[in-house]
Amino acid sequence: MSEQAPVSVVVVDDHAMFRRGVIAELGTAGAGAVEVLAEAADVDEAVAAVAAYRPDVVLLDVHLPGGGGVEVMRRASAAATAPGTRYLALSVSDAAEDVIGTIRGGARGYVTKTITGPELVSAIARVAEGDAVFSPRLAGFVLDAFSGSIEVAAVDEDLDRLTEREREVMRLIARGYAYKEVAKELFISIKTVETHMSSVLRKLQLSSRHELTRWASDRRLL
Repeated sequence: MSEQAPVSVVVVDDHAMFRRGVIAELGTAGAGAVEVLAEAADVDEAVAAVAAYRPDVVLLDVHLPGGGGVEVMRRASAAATAPGTRYLALSVSDAAEDVIGTIRGGARGYVTKTITGPELVSAIARVAEGDAVFSPRLAGFVLDAFSGSIEVAAVDEDLDRLTEREREVMRLIARGYAYKEVAKELFISIKTVETHMSSVLRKLQLSSRHELTRWASDRRLL
């Protein structure tokens, strides 16, 4: 039985602690199957790493400084430096418009950060082979979007008022997370969470967490 070359990967996420955790997990669960060539923290670093290493798969966060995961794919595609590279989104967000926007931007799959190490290794391998891979709940979003059941433009109009970080905070708060839990999830301080939350409520013209939850639920963002 011939040995198969490991799938080469670049890990892109703006949280250093999370990147280190993913790389360590891939080293354990994907020993011999996955080889991490480089890591990047923002769009510019990611585009440079893709051009330099030409990995089989880029493990890509959706929300990044400098334009987000979609911008990484757009710039890398325009440069045509790594035409064989495929993209797998790995995000804390499972909101419909993030999933759909990222797939439309060129990703072959989208999984959430609740995924286990072995599951992630499997997803990377499948994307490298050309398969489309989604966390179970997210596949429905993609089918609904392309069948016309979700009107993404209407959702985007409201969300465009928020920064990427405000969107992350908004979704977690709307799901019932306490400020302390949001801070831990996003690697930011409780005070920063409070600041973002105040900004979200002001921009969306809402007055309470209850209203925010209802707003997000109506738009299928939870």
